[in-house]
Amino acid sequence: MSNPVIESEEHRALRKAVAALGKRYGREYIARTVAEGGHADALWAEAAKLGYLGVNLPEEYGGGGGGIAELSLVLEELGAAGCPLLMLVVSPAICGTVIARFGTEEQKRTWLPGLADGTRTMAFGITEPDAGSNSHRITTTARRDGDTWVLNGRKVFISGVDIADATLIVGRTEDAGTGRLKPCLFIVPREAPGFGRSPIDMELAAAEKQFELTLDEVRLPADALVGDEDAGLLQLFAGLNPERIMTAAFALGMGRYALGRAVDYARTRQVWKEPIGAHQAIAHPLAQAHIELELAGLMMQKAAHLYDAGDDMGAGEAANMAKYAAAEAAVHAVDQAVHTLGGNGLTREYGLASMITAARVARVAPVSREMILNFVSHQSLGLPKSY
Repeated sequence: MSNPVIESEEHRALRKAVAALGKRYGREYIARTVAEGGHADALWAEAAKLGYLGVNLPEEYGGGGGGIAELSLVLEELGAAGCPLLMLVVSPAICGTVIARFGTEEQKRTWLPGLADGTRTMAFGITEPDAGSNSHRITTTARRDGDTWVLNGRKVFISGVDIADATLIVGRTEDAGTGRLKPCLFIVPREAPGFGRSPIDMELAAAEKQFELTLDEVRLPADALVGDEDAGLLQLFAGLNPERIMTAAFALGMGRYALGRAVDYARTRQVWKEPIGAHQAIAHPLAQAHIELELAGLMMQKAAHLYDAGDDMGAGEAANMAKYAAAEAAVHAVDQAVHTLGGNGLTREYGLASMITAARVARVAPVSREMILNFVSHQSLGLPKSY
């Protein structure tokens, strides 16, 4: 998907290097890891050793000094090789970015080097049973008690909590002036008393597991708060925009992998006198899927560029559009790939059937496509709200 007009030589080199790493592992590695109930530790460790996990983090804390543009390319290329790492979305992209932008010097020294070299990971907890990811309806609260914070609440569909050293929890504190609740971010260590987790039984085949979290009078020191208590939404969206961009990268990689398998099959599968790819009924849908992926990739690059340039408002619009476009393109590409292979598309040998479910994750997480359409209709088009 590289374009010399759009991407720099450094970005093309990064794509090539990450693609080579992904090729050494591939879809078979992930499938085996999932079947064994394990985690993609080997790939994670090698990606860390090569500097890919922390490519977006500041150099002074062990990172690569790049941005979300570089990290999104890493995830996309691993996905295109069939071995995406979901925790790239969470640990360096969301948590690493928030801490790098708003954390105290002590928080940066404590967390960023480990997030960059892969020795530490962090999960992100925002979604709740009754609020989804609507920060205005979050019921997890944090109250001051002397020089400590006390958290209570529940979270659902939180990825990788079992392997994370801590979880960046979105709670709400009371504004002393107005009495209104405002969102704040807290670093909650995995073994903090009162911090419970239980796995959610998912039909989705993935190395990263999903959890429900309970926070029952979880007591944290004052320095568990990330950034300024009054910054609220600014800090929250500093993590949510990269999350949407990285979700787009995840979807693009998946779509490219599925399309690549279908194209290879269409080139070689012969039913009558020529390969099935010679027939327009096969070729045109694959061409359409390719176009959709390319267009979504351009929007992802725009969103990453705006975010890395410090344009949070512009990045918010582009990130939502990129996530929407990439999710739709991925679903279409996977569906068309399975259809191209016919019965073979549903076999374990080709590994596409499980992607039918996986591709739809980007449609519903971290925010549904309907909520993105709400955002675009309200923020971009200026239409009135219906709620």
